[in-house]
Amino acid sequence: MTRLLTAAEIRVLGCLIEKEMATPEYYPMTINALVNACNQKSNRSPVVQFDEIIVAEALEALRPLGLATQSAEGGRAAKFCHNVYGKFRLDDPAMAILAELLLRGPQTTGELRQRASRMCPIESLDQVEEALEEMISHEEKLALKLPRQPGRKESRYAQLLAGEPEVDAFEPTAPAAIQQVRAGNERIEQLENEVAGLKQDVEEIKAAFDTFRQQFE
Repeated sequence: MTRLLTAAEIRVLGCLIEKEMATPEYYPMTINALVNACNQKSNRSPVVQFDEIIVAEALEALRPLGLATQSAEGGRAAKFCHNVYGKFRLDDPAMAILAELLLRGPQTTGELRQRASRMCPIESLDQVEEALEEMISHEEKLALKLPRQPGRKESRYAQLLAGEPEVDAFEPTAPAAIQQVRAGNERIEQLENEVAGLKQDVEEIKAAFDTFRQQFE
């Protein structure tokens, strides 16, 4: 590869791999079918809303990289397929795991085994780790083990076709209880400021009334 892939290219490529392995009867895919696949609400993170132009541009950009091509199958609508097998020479478990990383972002070995098994039988976590090691040690270095996050028992793995992810982007959010405390503190501070303002208003009204009363004494 000569460059990193964009988010749209990652999603389109992941969908092509997924559909070939999970539903081969609907593969190769038309642009319209790819739009629907990219915009699925299940098995996707983040959920996107691509149109035909975005998908067509992504396909056009993937073709000179040797990652996608137009199918030779006939028909009214052009159909497209990926060339990840030819490009990276991965076996089926690694292909399925790569597709999951492209479609859903960083995941643990347990998550990858559960989710990738819908595309290819994966019997054990050892098989997942072997596939990940195949991608990590690949000449192109297709995957990376991320630092384990505080509060998590397992490390997650990420694909590298779009570049190394920023660790901060995957830091866990504060627990709900802590967020509630913070929100409560902010609310208290706001109320304290409002009370202080009201006290000042009362003092000003009191002073004005005293001045008015003195006129009749």
